[in-house]
Amino acid sequence: MAARPVSRMLQRVLRSSVRSSSSGAPVTQHPHGEPSRTAAEGLSRRRQFLREHGAPFSAFLTDSFGRQHSYLRISLTEKCNLRCQYCMPEEGVPLTPKADLLTTEEILTLARLFVKEGVDKIRLTGGEPLIRPDVVDIVARLHQLEGLRTIGITTNGINLARLLPQLQKAGLSAINISLDTLMPAKFEFIVRRKGFHKVMEGIHKAIELGYSPVKVNCVVMRGLNEDELLDFVALTEGLPLDVRFIEYMPFDGNRWNFKKLVSYKEMLDTLRQRWPELEKLPEEASSTAKAFKIPGFQGQLSFITSMSEHFCGTCNRLRITADGNLKVCLFGNSEVSLRDLLRAGASEGELLRIVGAAVGRKKRQHAELLLMLQDSPPAIPSISSQDPFRIQGIRHRVSFSNQMATLWKGGWVLQTPVLAQWRLGSGCPQRHCSSHLDSNANTKCLSAVSQAPATPSGPLPPSDHLTHVDTEGRAAMVDVGRKPDTERVAVASAVVLLGPVAFRLVRENQLKKGDALVIAQLAGVQAAKLTSQLIPLCHHVALSHVHVQLELDSTRHAVGIQASCRARGPTGVEMEALTAAAVAALTVYDMCKGVSRDIVLGEIKLLSKTGGQRGDFQRT
Repeated sequence: MAARPVSRMLQRVLRSSVRSSSSGAPVTQHPHGEPSRTAAEGLSRRRQFLREHGAPFSAFLTDSFGRQHSYLRISLTEKCNLRCQYCMPEEGVPLTPKADLLTTEEILTLARLFVKEGVDKIRLTGGEPLIRPDVVDIVARLHQLEGLRTIGITTNGINLARLLPQLQKAGLSAINISLDTLMPAKFEFIVRRKGFHKVMEGIHKAIELGYSPVKVNCVVMRGLNEDELLDFVALTEGLPLDVRFIEYMPFDGNRWNFKKLVSYKEMLDTLRQRWPELEKLPEEASSTAKAFKIPGFQGQLSFITSMSEHFCGTCNRLRITADGNLKVCLFGNSEVSLRDLLRAGASEGELLRIVGAAVGRKKRQHAELLLMLQDSPPAIPSISSQDPFRIQGIRHRVSFSNQMATLWKGGWVLQTPVLAQWRLGSGCPQRHCSSHLDSNANTKCLSAVSQAPATPSGPLPPSDHLTHVDTEGRAAMVDVGRKPDTERVAVASAVVLLGPVAFRLVRENQLKKGDALVIAQLAGVQAAKLTSQLIPLCHHVALSHVHVQLELDSTRHAVGIQASCRARGPTGVEMEALTAAAVAALTVYDMCKGVSRDIVLGEIKLLSKTGGQRGDFQRT
């Protein structure tokens, strides 16, 4: 950071001017030439802050609320080699023409300017920054800037293991790696690409090269990966990781929905059920993370609470996009093109005045986002935080993470049985796919089913009228408010007749779209949890367990699907089981339709149900 005499800085800051403040922020004029009250108050606050804080920090990077912006994030590219569901649509986003992107020299010119004014930390982002060919050279040249203390990078990790040794030699000092699941199949589902093991290799390489902590960013989304919180935290027991759970945030193209948001407090409650000794660490100045540690663990965990508890009051970040626009707030719409100024031959002073004007207009907090949250109903409570069956399932999976940690410590050499378990039998001629992780579970998906008629059993006979129709013949939801809570379990099945060509591709996992069995299994689980949103008169059920299993039938060239659901409540879960089986079958069709349209979906039926006033049902 270039130091300047305090007196000179204060003199420039306090110099009165009708048309502009010392930071270059324009002051709106009334017709009579007097500054507006709002602008004058903002300028007054900035002057007062700088009077009280005599440190030689740039007035251009200090906003009207006294926040000093010493952290700059520079996007090196708009391109990415993944298509994460929470980040962008599957087809990608329109890209800026290459001629309109910042060149390497323009990036370094702007970085040099900001460091001279007081920025001491730069983080390189994207897109995916490691796909830029000259990223190592950029890091090396940034490392030469006097006053720059930290050079970090945020990456999806796909290219990290290959490039990290060079980046470390060039001067890279901090790494954030995005990883939203510890399950390879779910990874492919979330990012719409393969590459799980490359990311893991990159994390291992960062640990091997001495980075500590290695920050792992996990965006938590309800119904997708909130059940893996304990697995991620378990990794910190023997590894120098800082696992950072990030609240799901809205961005263009990710179809944000408040129902997917899992709040910081909800996540913390879940973790404290497993580790009540979890202790909070002191917060660092301008940190976005609330850090915690489990006594005796090597690493730690953090929460980025952008949605539930914003940290705007201590924000010290500025952003430069790949096309050279300055953003003073991640959620703000206003941008200033520094690229155009550079290419027009603007001087350093002119650039600083524009930067100062933008920083001076920065709001106290991201108002648009807060208004959106105020208009949204509260998020649905997490099943995992209140249902004993769900907690048991998560606790069982901690051993899965411990096994992963052991592999990490041993140099990330995957043993065949574990790899086969993760890939869910992808290379086996007799492939089957199950969403249930209990090793004692029956590996058979569908047993031979005869065509004997269903035989209901129980204290009450079947109803002789439609329960979802009122006395006047109109559709009506059944009132379950007075029904007792009982344990409910239902099992349903479906069959997809593929034909020999599609069947062979599924069996050998050679479909261009990916692993049909894995994707269908995940779709079935998702569908079970969303049944009440798909079937209008279904009640919402807090499912404690969903198990979707698929198995290949070579005699029929078919995929057999079985789905089971469990819950405790006043209404049954047969619709959830049927929806899971049906949607899994539809997903198999979607994965294979490019190969053959002569695919038949059938035999969607309820196999059994237990619980409820009308007793149990078993198809025999």
